Amino acid sequence: MSAFNVQRIGVVMEAEPGNASEVEGVLNPGCARGRDGELYLFPRLVARGNYSRIGIARVLFNTEGDPIGVERLGIALEPEADYELRPDGGGCEDPRVTYVNELQRFVMAYTAHSPQGPRIALAASKDLFHWERMGLASFKPFNGVDFQEIDNKDALIFPGEICDPAGQPAYGMIHRPLFPGTHPHETLCLTCPRVIDTVKESLWISYHSLVNEACTEQNHLCRFNHHQKLATPVAPWERLKIGGGTPPILTRHGWLILYHGVSQAEQTNSSPSPTGLCYSAGILILEKEHPHKILYRSREPLLTPELPQERMGVVNNVVFPTAIDRRENLGISECFDVYYGMADKRIGVARLTLPEQLPTGSPPHSPNAKA
Repeated sequence: MSAFNVQRIGVVMEAEPGNASEVEGVLNPGCARGRDGELYLFPRLVARGNYSRIGIARVLFNTEGDPIGVERLGIALEPEADYELRPDGGGCEDPRVTYVNELQRFVMAYTAHSPQGPRIALAASKDLFHWERMGLASFKPFNGVDFQEIDNKDALIFPGEICDPAGQPAYGMIHRPLFPGTHPHETLCLTCPRVIDTVKESLWISYHSLVNEACTEQNHLCRFNHHQKLATPVAPWERLKIGGGTPPILTRHGWLILYHGVSQAEQTNSSPSPTGLCYSAGILILEKEHPHKILYRSREPLLTPELPQERMGVVNNVVFPTAIDRRENLGISECFDVYYGMADKRIGVARLTLPEQLPTGSPPHSPNAKA
């Protein structure tokens, strides 16, 4: 049994009947508390042809403080930039929203469905309702590894300054480049024993240095010049791929991140998996001062598809956490609501409570490391 207590609350948002913008599902939201104290959700809204917009909705709560639904408020981002459009459509997808203290802005990292493939794009807002595009993230090569022209998505922005590899102040982003041959549908099909490439299959932290950098709002967070490898698939539940989940949030233990792992799905009559894949979620706790150091990592998944809404949908057998809300108002220490995609069709929420002390016995962070 996990020391991290997780209780599912239920479905908080589903496609609205008759709404053409949501006909293929609502999923994988970002979230943030507005300056008014309200919680705003930024769901991916999928129209016919997998054409995605990022919506905005206010979360509704019952008298016990549990989220029970949403009030739709419109569209936060519509595909408009050339890097969001393709000849066959395009999309703004899977946002993560973070309030960056030094910028006094909300920053959204999202997937731009460009002609070249999925890329990390960023936008900023003062009020959560008006968003200004900052552009695509760019990456300086690192030890012969070039992230620049590689598919990339599910980026997580730190909410303030952290230390880069040289110990200097920087902004940071966690991401997982999708090098050719490392997509889960590709790793699933390998017939020979698989050797994990610890460079091409890892989560990375990339840094935008703040040393001798003029503080202009529009260029921050888009240029990343330093990189550190964070974690590589190790456990069976994440063996085919790991990737980003919820943005880092600071706790008494360090930076808390939920991340996703992909394994081969168990085929059942009640939830067949045409893709052959199962998406689950685990936890990383990173050191506060040096977040490339992992203090705890899930040996077993924290959330795995169990409910019918998680096992049957547009893509079966998927739980995909993308947003986290600190619930100090409930009077419970270190309590968080986690919003997640359910089978790529709807949005669920689960309540996570952290233990007083971190468990021991987390796995190594690379398949080549000793346990």
